[in-house]
Amino acid sequence: MSGPAWAAKARPVSVALVASVPIEQQWVSRIHLALKAAAARGDITYVYSENVANTDAERVIREYAEAKKDLVIAEAFGLERPARKISADYKGTAFLMGSSFPAQAPNFSVFDNYIQDASYLTGIVAGKATKSNVIGLVGGYAIPEVNRLMHAFMAGARSVNPDVKFLISFINSWYDPPKAKETAFAMIERKADVLYAERFGVSDAAKERGVKAIGNVIDTSSQYPGTVIASALWHMEPTIDRAVAKVIDASWSAEDYGPWSGMAKGGCSLAPLDPALVPQAVIDQVRAREAEIRSGAFKVAIDDSEPKPTA
Repeated sequence: MSGPAWAAKARPVSVALVASVPIEQQWVSRIHLALKAAAARGDITYVYSENVANTDAERVIREYAEAKKDLVIAEAFGLERPARKISADYKGTAFLMGSSFPAQAPNFSVFDNYIQDASYLTGIVAGKATKSNVIGLVGGYAIPEVNRLMHAFMAGARSVNPDVKFLISFINSWYDPPKAKETAFAMIERKADVLYAERFGVSDAAKERGVKAIGNVIDTSSQYPGTVIASALWHMEPTIDRAVAKVIDASWSAEDYGPWSGMAKGGCSLAPLDPALVPQAVIDQVRAREAEIRSGAFKVAIDDSEPKPTA
């Protein structure tokens, strides 16, 4: 069934989010937060489905399209194939997908968490914090969205500590805190005294064993006081606000929203650093590099290849 031709929309725009994981999972929680903010302003009406099995994704996405939602957002990965398929049947509906693959004309746009700028800065903190010169990184899957953040983090650590070595593991799940925790424990046994917590569960291991952790996407320092010493934060608001505006003015097209997660666009930042946990000299060093990133004087390299351990 084909949707109507593109036309300007009046506020509020109707938006639906489809997620394969709980809404509180790191990645999805940032999308959810930005959508709630847009709803609170009256820009959108918002509904969501969470914990949608990949096998059920086509039905859920199609139901939202059939209900004439103006914008359908699918969070990532396992939902991509059905979302791309359905978008071709509803060309008057705007689709926005978390993906490292290209946009698909005429109505399927993609986004990504291009927060490598902030990840690099957390790497500086980690490189200065480690005493064993062994840092452990625990990720979900070795895909571009994860790989580029790990590479940026490691580059930041090496920039201030050329002797640092890295342990790297992927748990092959987006939401398995017990598995992430056990993987982190194994790294601590191998002398890692700073852990990059790309997944939930890693900071729990760090807290139990008295080592430090670096957060990703969200700030969990209040849940792990004294353990999480730095976090790279993703802000989905610039992406959502741009997408909604384009639906409203009928200028929606297939495009890559990834750059709207960069620091220059306000799509990422570094959580406040606590001088009680991070020496002021390191904070000053981080802020100096941050200023260079924001001005364009320093570019954080984007490397989507699978990172390899060096320890």
